[in-house]
Amino acid sequence: MKRTKIISILLCCTFLFSGCAEKREQAQQMLDKYSDENLHEMTTFAMDTIMQFTLYDENGEQLLTEAEQEIRRLERLFSVTMEESEITRLNQQAGQGAVSVSEDTLKVLQRGKEIGELTNEAYDLAISPVVKAWGFTTDEEKHVPSAETLESLLPFTKAEDLILDGEAVTAELLKKGMAVDLGGIAKGYTSDAVTALLKERGVTSGLFSLGGNISAIGTKPDGEKWKIAIENPLDANDYVGLLEVENCSVITSGGYQRYFDEDGKRYHHIIDSQTGYPADKGLLSVTVISKDGTKADGLSTALFVMGLDEAVNLWRNSDDFEGVFITTDGRVIATEGAADFFAFEGRDNDFVYETVKRQGGKQ
Repeated sequence: MKRTKIISILLCCTFLFSGCAEKREQAQQMLDKYSDENLHEMTTFAMDTIMQFTLYDENGEQLLTEAEQEIRRLERLFSVTMEESEITRLNQQAGQGAVSVSEDTLKVLQRGKEIGELTNEAYDLAISPVVKAWGFTTDEEKHVPSAETLESLLPFTKAEDLILDGEAVTAELLKKGMAVDLGGIAKGYTSDAVTALLKERGVTSGLFSLGGNISAIGTKPDGEKWKIAIENPLDANDYVGLLEVENCSVITSGGYQRYFDEDGKRYHHIIDSQTGYPADKGLLSVTVISKDGTKADGLSTALFVMGLDEAVNLWRNSDDFEGVFITTDGRVIATEGAADFFAFEGRDNDFVYETVKRQGGKQ
């Protein structure tokens, strides 16, 4: 249901060789371990997006091959365009009974329903019929559907009508005409799976982007955190600030990259399941930082749909994510935890920086 771009800045910093000889020797050993010979990079195309990897490991070439194979495996399960995928079969069987699915498909559908329930369906994995009506996921020209069309489709977008059976490992869409689309969560789930795979193989330093879904493993080889830039929604060549992160995912959603104009008005692709129209709650983008990439992916969409006040309330009642919000009135707002590792750099573009506290209030 999205994809916005986060600019990844990989700034390789060097050790300052000061202190005792033992520390200098330890530092040199670490630099030797992570020499250019152990730097491995890969760019591939999957899940309808460009994916980029940077790993530091002596077996990096083989590990990148394994990571790509895992991505391809999950794509074959989750794709809505591959005829043999499990999601395609589920959609084709809508209203006609349950279908057997893999553990991965069952799990990602369960996570989607959980995030939907958490956000009062601001994240709606069953919104596909409405999104298609706008032309965002079809080959047809994008256009504004009639109010009558949207009204007729909304009853087919209820995630409660997706029935999952953990024991039988099946999924069922109760109404013919329903369809799920995992575009707003599949890359997050995949990033978690790839991260787990690489960590199991011993990777301690890496960064990868699955179409803008960025995941960090450990730190850079010299111990410095990875620097991730949050794009300025008003200027694709600029950014509003830098996050310094380790061992987490950073995922952004916004309406400024996939859109069309009709009759002098702009319409973006993130649809509010309550109205059937693009979300319009005063936000340009939402960035979510979490160790749970699946949740970060779903929440970045949901919080954008919810708007700032509801998004902040949800954050205050949670303890597993932080966020940075950019508003239509020119504010960059970081949650209290995110402010600890976010450097605001948007003053030259007339953005105003604020933080929100866990116990309420701003500073």
